[in-house]
Amino acid sequence: MKKIQISPSILSADFSQLKNEIKKLEQAGADMIHVDVMDGHFVPNLTIGPPVIKSLRGHTNLPFDVHLMISPVHKYIKDYADAGANIITIHPEATNDLKESIKHIRDLGKKVGVSLNPETPLEIIENFLQDIDLVLIMSVHPGFGGQKFMPEVLEKVKKLRNIIIEKKLELDIEIDGGIDFDNNKMVIEAGANILVSGTTVFKKNNGDIKKNIDILKTM
Repeated sequence: MKKIQISPSILSADFSQLKNEIKKLEQAGADMIHVDVMDGHFVPNLTIGPPVIKSLRGHTNLPFDVHLMISPVHKYIKDYADAGANIITIHPEATNDLKESIKHIRDLGKKVGVSLNPETPLEIIENFLQDIDLVLIMSVHPGFGGQKFMPEVLEKVKKLRNIIIEKKLELDIEIDGGIDFDNNKMVIEAGANILVSGTTVFKKNNGDIKKNIDILKTM
């Protein structure tokens, strides 16, 4: 079984103190930093762009796990790579040529992720699994933080885990959306090894980030 990793979403951080929030995450044992990029078009919200990522890059050695919820995504990939993203995750619906976008990310020397919304079938990316590093399963409809976890996506996680085992692939399964202390064990048991969590990491236990990360990692 792969090591369980926590990728805290800075969408739930104090945006006026982002540098300090990231330092707190690093000290608390976060494995990477999840950055949600939204354009108000592909999803109904606006967040941050390359300048913010670039400004934060010098303040931590943790990988930046950048989830691009923007359309069309292809022409912006290089901007986020140049800003300091280590993992770039895109949605198949947001590009005219998923194969070409995957290659573009790889050519820029970054890890490649593909994200599946709750209604997006696994079959849409099955032929690309050998070309990517990570599948991000959305357990809420993307666009806003603090939504309720959708347990029906666990079947997709289990199916993907079985394909990975069957085809002997080196692939991470990341899950994002409503991840908390009530469902962390079930998503790990289903096969996810990277858990994205924002509200739980930053707000639970009076903001004790280390304690919250440790609990989320526990089976």
